[in-house]
Order: sequence, then C-alpha cells, then structure tokens
Amino acid sequence: MNYRIITVAVLLVALPAVAQKKKTVVNDSNTPLHLLQPAYQGTYGDLSPEQVKKDIDRVFNYIDKETPARVVDKNTGKVITDYTTMGDEAQLERGAFRLASYEWGVTYSALIAAAETTGDQHYADYVQNRFRFLAEVAPHFKRVYTEKGKTDSQLLQILTPHALDDAGAVCAAMIKLRLKDQTLPVDGLIQNYFDFIINKEYRLADGTFARNRPQRNTLWLDDMFMGIPAVAQMSCYDKESKNRYLAEAVKQFLQFADRMFIPEKGLYRHGWVESSTDHPAFCWARANGWAMLTACELLDVLPEDYPQRPKVMDYFRAHVRGVTALQSGEGLWHQLLDRNDSYLETSATAIYVYCLAHAINKGWIDAIAYGPVAQLGWHAVAGKINEEGQVEGTCVGTGMAFDPAFYYYCPVNVYAAHGYGPVLWAGAEMIRLLNTQHPQMNDSAVQYYQEKQKTTAPIFAVDKEDTKE
Repeated sequence: MNYRIITVAVLLVALPAVAQKKKTVVNDSNTPLHLLQPAYQGTYGDLSPEQVKKDIDRVFNYIDKETPARVVDKNTGKVITDYTTMGDEAQLERGAFRLASYEWGVTYSALIAAAETTGDQHYADYVQNRFRFLAEVAPHFKRVYTEKGKTDSQLLQILTPHALDDAGAVCAAMIKLRLKDQTLPVDGLIQNYFDFIINKEYRLADGTFARNRPQRNTLWLDDMFMGIPAVAQMSCYDKESKNRYLAEAVKQFLQFADRMFIPEKGLYRHGWVESSTDHPAFCWARANGWAMLTACELLDVLPEDYPQRPKVMDYFRAHVRGVTALQSGEGLWHQLLDRNDSYLETSATAIYVYCLAHAINKGWIDAIAYGPVAQLGWHAVAGKINEEGQVEGTCVGTGMAFDPAFYYYCPVNVYAAHGYGPVLWAGAEMIRLLNTQHPQMNDSAVQYYQEKQKTTAPIFAVDKEDTKE
C-alpha cells in the first residue's frame, strides 16, 4: 500500500477544516476592548478583612515563636526561674528579635491596635505577657548591674537608655496598654524611660531633640517618632501635666517640620545639620514614614480645639499628597521616595498604608482619593510576607548620610525588625477600613464607596440614592 499517497490525500481533505478554524483577530470592531483585563503586576483588586487577618496572623505566629520571654544562663542555656539568685551570667533568651528595641515598641503598639480592631485576644496577650515579664525581671537585672557593673545588654536598654531609640517607642506602647489595664506593673519602667526622654536626651538650644552624629547638632527625622509619641501619650498618662506635655509634643513636631519639610516636594529630608548653609534633601522612605506616623500619633491625642492642631494637620495632609504621588505601579514605595531607580522597600510602604487607612478612618483625608492607594499598598505588602511569616524587602537599620549611594545600597533582610510592627499595624488598620468602607471594582479599578454598591456589573454609574450625602 502507498502510505505516502494516502497521507497526502488526508492532508488535502483536512485543509479546508484547518482554514475554517483560523483564529479571529480581536479588534475594535468585534470586541469591547475596554473590557479586556489589565495585566496588573502582583495582586490587585478585591480585598476582605478575612484575607488581611490571615496575613497578619502568619506574621504574628512567626514573631511569637521568635521572641521568647525567658531568662537563661548564657553559658549553659538553662532557663532561670528564680531571679533572686541570678548573677551576671543571666540574660534574656535570644530569639530573632529583641524585646525592648524601638522596632519592637512599634510592634507592641501595632498588636494593641490589632487586638482592638479584630477582638483577637492573642495579640493583646502577647504584649501583656512580655511587658509583665520585662517589669518582673528588670529589678533583678538592675541589682546585678549595681553589684557587678555589668548585665545583659538588652536589659541595659531599659535600665540605662542612652538614646531616644532606647526609650521612646517602647515607652509609648507601655503607656497605651497601661491606660487600658491599670494592673499592668510598668509604671516604674515608664517613668525611667520618660525621665530620659524629657530630661536627658540631647537637644538644640531651642529644645529640639538632636544628636551629635554624624555631625554636631544634627536632626534625624527618625527622632520625631522616637520621641514625640511618648510625650504625647504622657499627656494622657499624667493628666495633671497634660497641657505641659501636649505643648512639648506640638513644639517638637513643629520645630522638626519647620526645618525638615520640603514644601515643593511634599516630603521630609532625612537629616538637617545646624552648622550647614545647605541642607541636602535625601528623602529616605522609612524616615518619612516615621514622620507621617508621628503626625498620626500626635493628632490622635490632640484635642480638636487645640490652637496648633490645624498647623499639624496641614503638615500631615501636605505630606500625604507628596508621598502618595510617588507610589509605584506595584504598590510599594522606593527607598529614596523621589528616586525611582532606588529599590522598592517594604517597611516604609507598610507605614504609609497604616497612616493612610488610619487617616481615612479618622476622617482626616478622603476615602475616594486615598482608599485605593492604601489598598494597593496593602496588596504589595502582603506579597512580601513569605510562607513562614517573615517580612521580606525591609531595609536594615541605618545611619544618616548626604549622598545617594548610602541609601541605594543599604541591605534588606528578613531579620530587619523594622518591618514587622508596620506590617501588623497596617493590616489592623486595613481591617478597620474595610469594615467601614466598601471598595469595589469598577471599570477594572478599585473604587471606594461609603455604601455597598448593589450591582456586580463590570462598569457602572453610582445612583445618588446609593451614596451618603
């Protein structure tokens, strides 16, 4: 049999069928091209409180495992339970993160907020347990330090703070929880921290918190957050001195902002040196996050009729406009905000997400304008939480510099503790936002609505009766 002839015949018979199956070209005449779906990078669109809760639980479970609250013998690793007998061999058990660092002060505040928002007691228990533990062991480490002249370096941050980093963020978180629970035995720790902040921290001649590194009389934007929220919280803790501490907190905020905010950019510079004639504008993302977060913390406690509240609010809103204009298409912000060839950074993005969501929830900024920005940012942040619960893409702790290379090449690391509190805080506030606003996809874009829309159409107009006036 001639198989070649048979094969050719079959092919000839099949040719018309192949021709009939020719793919139709999609064009403007035969297809509503506006309904084609954009090829978004990463996750975009719908978001539920349940999704967010799942993400922050993964982070919480990871840090809970990595931050034990025990005293051990540093030579043998044996757990010490009788603190009255311990000597200079005693130290806090080492996990991945330090219990009394400023980064963990942020984490404690975030978990206090998460407990309030979700009603999940596990978050509050974490903070309660570690604050009670630190309050219990601190006097015994102080005794060892007095007797031996040395003790665990992590406890020295509590006993003998030497910088706002050592004191401010943990102090603010302790005050927040102490105001909720009067049985929390942290008054001594709060007073020790606050004594350093208000009486011992180095200042400029006009009283602004300052440092003598890397230059004499240098302002670090970070120190807005490291000092001001604790002073603001003290106005609620020590009510007899409320006016004094509110005045101090506002004074500090405005003296930083008047020197460091760049109106034409809507951003803050990272550093300011008193002796310099020029003040270069390196707008480091996380420091701008600390400044925005400080404004939120201050506005939260300032009375509505406080004389300088409008000025603080003006700075905050101008900063929001400057920062949101620079969000990347992926949802993250760049390490140097106004230099989009610098890398995308997670911790700063998480801080901005928190601040935007919080400001919407408080009625300070508009949900229509900024809700989608916060939601896009959260999707990007959630994408940086790996399966283990670690936060990826966070810049490690830095100094302060006057050249771009320093910021461009600062390493990122999953053990950079700066990422965990902001991610938890952002998630908690996004849950609150999603419980009060009603985002919905409309024409392939996230839109925020004050009332839930009844339609599922891909493109729709909003009836006046479906929205609040």
